[in-house]
Amino acid sequence: MKTYLTTLFLFVALVIANAQFTAAIERPNILWLTSEDHGPEMGCYGDPLARTPNVDALAAKGMIFKRAWSVAPVCAPARTAIISGMYPSSTGSIHMRSMVPMPDNTKMFPELLRASGYYCTNNSKTDYNLKEPGKVWDESSNKAHWKHSTSGKPFFAVFNSTKSHESQIRTRPHTEITDPSKVRVPAYHPDTSEVRKDWAQYYDKVSEADGDAGRHLKELAAAGLAEDTIVFYYGDHGSGMPRSKRWPSNSGLHVPMVVYFPKKWEHLAPAEYKAGGKSDRMVSFVDLAPTVLSLAGIKPPDWIQGIAFAGPYQNQPQPFLFGGRGRMDERMDLVRSVTDGRYIYVRNYMPHVSQAQRVAYQFETPTTHVWHDLFVAGKTNEAQSIFWRVPKASEELYDLTTDRDEVHNLFASPDHAGVLTCLRTALREHILKVNDVCFLSEREMHARSANTAPFDMARDPSKYSLARTLDAAELSSSLDASDSLVLAANLVDKDSPIRFWGAMGLLTRGADAVKPNKIVLQAALSDDCPDVRIVAAQAIAMHCDGELREIALKTLGELISPEKNGVLTSMAALAAVEALGEIASSLHGQVASLSPDGKAPDKRYDSYVPRLIENIVTAK
Repeated sequence: MKTYLTTLFLFVALVIANAQFTAAIERPNILWLTSEDHGPEMGCYGDPLARTPNVDALAAKGMIFKRAWSVAPVCAPARTAIISGMYPSSTGSIHMRSMVPMPDNTKMFPELLRASGYYCTNNSKTDYNLKEPGKVWDESSNKAHWKHSTSGKPFFAVFNSTKSHESQIRTRPHTEITDPSKVRVPAYHPDTSEVRKDWAQYYDKVSEADGDAGRHLKELAAAGLAEDTIVFYYGDHGSGMPRSKRWPSNSGLHVPMVVYFPKKWEHLAPAEYKAGGKSDRMVSFVDLAPTVLSLAGIKPPDWIQGIAFAGPYQNQPQPFLFGGRGRMDERMDLVRSVTDGRYIYVRNYMPHVSQAQRVAYQFETPTTHVWHDLFVAGKTNEAQSIFWRVPKASEELYDLTTDRDEVHNLFASPDHAGVLTCLRTALREHILKVNDVCFLSEREMHARSANTAPFDMARDPSKYSLARTLDAAELSSSLDASDSLVLAANLVDKDSPIRFWGAMGLLTRGADAVKPNKIVLQAALSDDCPDVRIVAAQAIAMHCDGELREIALKTLGELISPEKNGVLTSMAALAAVEALGEIASSLHGQVASLSPDGKAPDKRYDSYVPRLIENIVTAK
């Protein structure tokens, strides 16, 4: 009897172990092939100039998403949205390389995959704006590979190609393959030989990224795993050309996304999936994390803000996609955008700075220099001038079916008033829903988030009133001259973000708003919030003169040192000094003698103050 029970016990244990092993292998492998800085300029998306045979072949047996959006037009916040499943505007990570903490009780999604039995590898870029909360990957390096697993676990593997990165479209010498005379120059770019050369090189680099994808697909097939593996291919945001990269319109956010589900796993595919098909479903980067979790049989946790578009937990298609722009390296901005698939609405909360703020890295591209010089010389047309003009429009509305380059603003069109209201409302509701913490200045966000994550701080009503702050930001950026009295009243509000937006609103409206309110602006030069002092000082120095201007310049002079005030305050003050040009010439010697060192949220801020100093000193 004892022998029988022992045998029975061993048999049951073996059955259970075998079932567990079978369950482990009876989940799909998932392979992500990603590339940098390129939009849907691919053959499978109908571009006749593109040479992308590998992704085209994947699309022919899989499906493309016609309406896929990154949430940000630059890599770090876009990648941050992917790894967290949350909007970077919600976590406070929209600012380039800002390195804020993950919210409490959340994880980066590969941690959840690993806990469920997946072997997770990343080759090789991370570049998140959120600090990794623990061990995210089993392996993350330029040698990481799914084939290194010896456990028999299903794998989730990412391979990222840098071949199409912005830096590569301007690297010279370059052997041309694409004929520059055949490229389509968008309406916002001047049609010059330099611009055509950059666009042609961009196409060549996208072909190289396609080649990387092809090598990984061949390796998968050679290992006999092609029919066991769900494959995604996508770019991280629009092209690396100026007015695509860094700008949250469709040109900066629209990405290629191709998915392939082998027959074995088609039951996990999106409801509309069919081989060689095209989906009108709108998908966002915040949807990637919940989708992969769903494919692995994991219910996406409540903190995930995206929705799954495949697997057992897939949701119905969403009606809107959202994007945004914050600080781009040394340049601050606040822009939010939304699309319904046909129309795109862009809201500029800081219209006093142009779309083309002088980000040093962007100016390394020949197109940027040529375009800028033509604009300064008065040789650009209306469509080409929008990028450089100050102030930029407070609100923008474009019909992508008739205006693919987004240069004909329908904001004031009576025929589009209903669309405008719909998208404006959708954007405001989204901002409130995700609790967009970035309507605080970056310095204020960090100050209020001491010892916690910005995401968690923003959910404490005693520390952040988003509805009031958003009202103040909308009023500030409306550019309606009749609002000056309300803006002046906001300057004495008890809450510093409201005061900040009050000062910003007067600055953006110019002399007609600043001069009648110079007394309240002068009082703001003593505000306990340095952000308010800086904006008030810039407004006074720009539009007043005499002793009052000198007081304002002295205020800026007290705030430009990163050693004394911290890097974030210094960046804001230096940006104001630069914007004032010769008006602030008395400060240029002080700027030249500054030490760039100061307290910053992370060492990745180290290059920003030096760049601002250089811009001011060399412009003298």
